[in-house]
Amino acid sequence: MMAVMPDKQLTEISRALRDFYEKGNQALLRGNLDYALTIFAQVLQSEPGFLACRQGLRAAQMKKSGAAASNTGFFRKVLGGTSAQPQIMKAQLALRKEPAEAMQIAEEVLNKDPLNNQAHKLIAEAALALDFPYAAILSLELVHKNSPDDRNVGMQLATAHAQVGQTDRAEAIYKALLREAPNDAELAMALKNLSARTTMSEGGYDSLADGKGSYRDIIKNKDEATSLEQANRVVKTGDVADNLIEEYEQRLVNEPANLKVLRNLAELHVQKKEFDKGIAYYERIRASESGGDATLEKAITDTILKKLDHQKSQLDPNAPDYPDQVAALDKQKQDFQIEECKKRVDRYPTDLGMRFEMGELYFKAGRIGEAIAEFQKSQSNPAKRISSMSFLGQCFARRNMNDLAARKLQDAIKEKVGFDDEKKDLIYALGCVLEKMNKAEEAMDQFKLIYEVDIAYKDVEAKVNAYYAAQGG
Repeated sequence: MMAVMPDKQLTEISRALRDFYEKGNQALLRGNLDYALTIFAQVLQSEPGFLACRQGLRAAQMKKSGAAASNTGFFRKVLGGTSAQPQIMKAQLALRKEPAEAMQIAEEVLNKDPLNNQAHKLIAEAALALDFPYAAILSLELVHKNSPDDRNVGMQLATAHAQVGQTDRAEAIYKALLREAPNDAELAMALKNLSARTTMSEGGYDSLADGKGSYRDIIKNKDEATSLEQANRVVKTGDVADNLIEEYEQRLVNEPANLKVLRNLAELHVQKKEFDKGIAYYERIRASESGGDATLEKAITDTILKKLDHQKSQLDPNAPDYPDQVAALDKQKQDFQIEECKKRVDRYPTDLGMRFEMGELYFKAGRIGEAIAEFQKSQSNPAKRISSMSFLGQCFARRNMNDLAARKLQDAIKEKVGFDDEKKDLIYALGCVLEKMNKAEEAMDQFKLIYEVDIAYKDVEAKVNAYYAAQGG
């Protein structure tokens, strides 16, 4: 998962990305909205916390749809939008482990429907998970404006405002919600805690505003904070996990339909490598009337994959049939992944992110023709375009269609902003293809581009040194 980091300002962004962002701004001003959307999406893929870029993307989305001029279609959009459901579900699946990817997927929904409530809520939740409070506020303010009575959205928005030191705005939201629900004890306590912190120097919002504090500082009961941390920690070991399992099992006696407890038990057993017990609890959720959580199938799939990986780790390397056992488990895992992904693609054939995932699996399995078909579709997704083009180049190279491979890789290099590892991979792949085409000088030009910035990349140093040695240098 991407490391937690705050929203970033323009001065914190690399020069190359800033220049690319400015191109997006120019495209927005000229009304070239599709180009602006593509540029902003690519910049945010590298810097998801770049607030000004997300604001520019939002402006382009609103301008393209005409929503900025009128909000009359808002309720029709938020109540409809069924065509966006595959992407919404995919973003929900990504949210727990890859919140930055969830934001990208939700932004794709907003490219077509910038007032989609579900997409904005997903962006806000992912942004808060990544410590991007301003990005969360950007989406939550829009939803709150059109749904001022939505308690959960209001509380999220107040929390985000408090997190950046905007306590007056947070207080106003809490008070407005309390006017609608004066007996809501949780709201009253949240307002009380907020008011108390504004008058306290230790653990208050002054430290949050300058970036030295965290949301954990506003939890009044530190014992409760420790308990919450323990219950939500990704890795739970030893006595902690056993104690939590015992506690949840006792609760389950009195609350047999509590899906949250069932899910906690499933996750704890999986973390203890008790995979069958974990799957059994997940199946109880699926069997319940309200168990249609979009993340459930993904959790079950991940558990089965972890089980296979664990079985592989338990094999005896000294056994005479060890290589065959490893190969059999690898094949079982690969077949299972392809089968599960194919089910999702068949269910949501227009989801280009799933098409990319399907292409990757086919590529790893050596099913190149099927991989090409998927990557040709997924390259229409701005967030997956460069990666899709890279894979297409590799697919063509695998089939010795080297001219097609070179052309596709060159196109990808032209579109790729910055000089990160992905661009090095593209340039190196192009160099290798040119070598296969007996274009030694052109290939070396590619390797030298990498050599100039990263001598340690793969075998670039050896290739370049050998070239100059052969020249008598």
